[in-house]
Amino acid sequence: MRVAVIGAGIVGVTTAYELAADGHQVTVFERRGTVAAEASFANAGVVAPGYVTPWAAPGMPGKVLRMLLARHAPVRLRPTLDPATLGWLWRWWRACDPAVWRERRQAMLGLAQFSRARLHELVARLKLDYERRDGYLVLLRTAHDLKLARPGLKALADAGVRFHLVDAARCREIEPDLNPETPLHAGIHLADAEVGNCRQFAHLLRNEAQRAGVNFVFHTEVDRIEPGTRPRVVRRSVVVGEATRLSQADDLFDATRPLADDGADDSFDAVVICAALGATALLRPHGLRLPLQPVYGYSITAPLRQHHGHPDHGPQAALMDERYKVAISRIGNRVRVAGSAEIGGPAERMNPASLDTLYKVLHDWFPGAAHLSQMQRWKGARPMLPDGPPLLGASGLEGIWLNLGHGSSGWALSCGSARVLADVLGDRPAAVDLRGLTPARWR
Repeated sequence: MRVAVIGAGIVGVTTAYELAADGHQVTVFERRGTVAAEASFANAGVVAPGYVTPWAAPGMPGKVLRMLLARHAPVRLRPTLDPATLGWLWRWWRACDPAVWRERRQAMLGLAQFSRARLHELVARLKLDYERRDGYLVLLRTAHDLKLARPGLKALADAGVRFHLVDAARCREIEPDLNPETPLHAGIHLADAEVGNCRQFAHLLRNEAQRAGVNFVFHTEVDRIEPGTRPRVVRRSVVVGEATRLSQADDLFDATRPLADDGADDSFDAVVICAALGATALLRPHGLRLPLQPVYGYSITAPLRQHHGHPDHGPQAALMDERYKVAISRIGNRVRVAGSAEIGGPAERMNPASLDTLYKVLHDWFPGAAHLSQMQRWKGARPMLPDGPPLLGASGLEGIWLNLGHGSSGWALSCGSARVLADVLGDRPAAVDLRGLTPARWR
């Protein structure tokens, strides 16, 4: 089959590879100049299936309201919310129903566990050498933080996720460079979790996909799709000047690219939309209105200070400050601090308060570990559905398939989502239970 994939983030790249591995002739259309240039560019990099869970959970609305009053709030609502965002929040509130949450959590956990296994299969088979570390440590500053975490521990145990509740002394054995002056009560250690450089992995897998025959067409905006037995993709080249701030990558655009294919029209046997937020404009004219909302995340990344060519001190792998919902990750010889869930507001504006929280958490646990003068700041729009899980499978429009809406878990779910999509498109049984994952729930 000739298959078009729209979008070349981590989900689009993994999808293209899996489809090509199945023998399909794949073309990927991407509006940026390279892969993993937006939401996949500078995420936390954590792959911890036990912590892949719907944001819509029982009691969460009350927690969010209380968070809004805090100086270093993990969740922020911008003052001006448009009707679409208000509608999304209403749907999110309804999805906090316990029965809905249990079903969606089970769906996400199963997909996350399968995705980690598929990631390891690809790495071993293709010999992909990218920056990664094993282990994930959730830091609990006080006894009250541990009390708040107890329901989550029960959920982990019920799901069969292996973890250890450890005291502060053990936390400091796992992460020897934790600041001794910052209060620490306990930690949750997940030895089976890991952290990896999502963008680097995406580039390596892109190379493998190209070896398998995938054609990547960059600097190309898809203006519309036309469902049918031979679905069509109408596209145009992107003028460099059209792009706003994207992701601070230095290889996003090639100013010499000709613009000769404006209005180009291609037909395929199937079209797979992995374009995240861009999917709404493509699907709306055909009556499919998806409640996708950009929930903005932030990260700061800087080189670790080195002594004789090795980092002087810093994180060994990945940590999460549970109070502030901020992750600290070791990415090669750099440290990345990522967090915040910001709803509303312009994509191009950095919120100083969100960045201040990231700096605070880094200073609390690893003061002086990084070259702050070389800090890279990033803000990315994570496409999230109100109930949490992504959309995998047939859209309901003839010839159009979906693999999108992964929210903040795109990296953790990408390899599994891609394999599932390739299987269902090929009319084979999926490796996971698809209840709660298909587009049918939002038609």
